[in-house]
Amino acid sequence: MKFRSALAAGTVLALPLAATAQPVNGIYLGGGAGINLMQDEGVQITNSNGFSGGGWLGTRAGPAFEMSLGYGLGNGLRAEIEGDFRYNNFVNPTNNSGTSIGGSEQKYGGMFNVLYDFVGMVPYFQPYVGAGVGYMWAQERSIAFAPPGGPNALSSTSSKGSFAYQAILGGSVPIVGVPGLAVTADYRFMGLTGSRNYGGTLVAADGSTTSANFKLNNNFNHTFMVGFRYNFGQEGPPPAPVPAAVPASPVSRSYLVFFDWDKSVLTDRARQIVSEAAANSTKVQYTRIEVNGYTDTSGTPKYNQGLSVRRAQSVAAELVKDGVPKDAISIQGFGETHLLVPTGPGVREPQNRRVEIIIR
Repeated sequence: MKFRSALAAGTVLALPLAATAQPVNGIYLGGGAGINLMQDEGVQITNSNGFSGGGWLGTRAGPAFEMSLGYGLGNGLRAEIEGDFRYNNFVNPTNNSGTSIGGSEQKYGGMFNVLYDFVGMVPYFQPYVGAGVGYMWAQERSIAFAPPGGPNALSSTSSKGSFAYQAILGGSVPIVGVPGLAVTADYRFMGLTGSRNYGGTLVAADGSTTSANFKLNNNFNHTFMVGFRYNFGQEGPPPAPVPAAVPASPVSRSYLVFFDWDKSVLTDRARQIVSEAAANSTKVQYTRIEVNGYTDTSGTPKYNQGLSVRRAQSVAAELVKDGVPKDAISIQGFGETHLLVPTGPGVREPQNRRVEIIIR
């Protein structure tokens, strides 16, 4: 409960520092730390004298760490390789309080993950989901398992490998002033496949010992992590351009109105250009006034289409305010198509964030 409260408080405090989320594009490096909650692990013990017994190994919450190196395609999809470490101490499980248990387990290994960021859903928060497969080593240290009335079983410290899988659910918050840097928080469910066998020693009531075998099953882990991710090469927003009309004649029939990144609100200079277009429309004959909105290629095509329409609507409303008949205006949004300056995907190009007024 304390961990969840601290995580929620940290997210709230980070909001004033957050920038608009952008898709991961290119190489990135990530890391995180948190806690691992391990479900009770089944144990079976046998020896050459015919003894057979077992039960459940309960655990305390323990630390967890991970580092990742990945590559984002700029459309929300990314892949990464991850190295991680988890540690838990064994304790008496609640369903078997008469058993004395000691020792610890640590897991370490690598995973290959594929993740998807939901770009543009929330301006300052980017949720993501993912899944991974890999290989983990589970090292048991000084296990002591003594059921009521039974012998005391001790294992030597040894490691066994197993294939592993995981599911990931989380989100990231970008940091203002450091392009490419984001705070991350996620939940990971990780499981190890099959069972693992370890050698040990059984100590009888008279002190005699025999070699024994430990078989551990169903290794399931619930991990909560907070960390950072840095996307190399991601640039911050460029300085705002100096808006200017593009005259075609002493009485222009075409005007360009520029917008700040991810905005549809008119600047003071933009209002001047719209006012000039409205005034000049009274000096020429026209059949209609076209108001066409555009965006750059940052963001998703669906989001950009809506943004281009909102920009065109803002300009049209200002034209009506300046005296242009509403029924003479046609509005259309073209999203990130018809770029004024050709760019690749995910590029914040100021000249492409525009609305064009055409007097026909």
